[in-house]
Amino acid sequence: MDAPRWLDEREDRAWRGYRRMRRLLDLELARDLTQDSGLSEPDYDVLSDLSESPEGRLRLRDLADRMLWSRSRLSHHLTRMQQRGLVTREECPDDARGSIVVLTPAGREAIEAAAPGHLAAVRRNLIDLLTPAEIEALGALTHRVVDHLAGRQPRPRHEPAA
Repeated sequence: MDAPRWLDEREDRAWRGYRRMRRLLDLELARDLTQDSGLSEPDYDVLSDLSESPEGRLRLRDLADRMLWSRSRLSHHLTRMQQRGLVTREECPDDARGSIVVLTPAGREAIEAAAPGHLAAVRRNLIDLLTPAEIEALGALTHRVVDHLAGRQPRPRHEPAA
């Protein structure tokens, strides 16, 4: 086994800064979102993905893949969202074991009400702190890392179709 390639001072500073920024930014955005709209980050992600999909509908398995969640975890979260009237589930017409998650009118209203405040928080806590060149660099580096990881992302453990 090869010896580890330890981070030099510059690399360590960048890595630790990124980790701290990510935790603080996630915390601040989640706090603002919940305070302003009553939605959690997973609620917002589900509603956002559904609102951007054709007819506000997605197969549960496709939504779980987008969120990098297991179908079981997403199913439990959707049950809570259903109880609040934000989504419904329908049987998949071409797969008796599958289900379709559907955005309700109340869910569409919730995401449309939450989006402006969430966008303002993203701007206030990240975008507006950066120069145009830094935004370009951030976009380039995030896409490079995402592209690298996309093929390596571990799939949630195998579950029956949902």
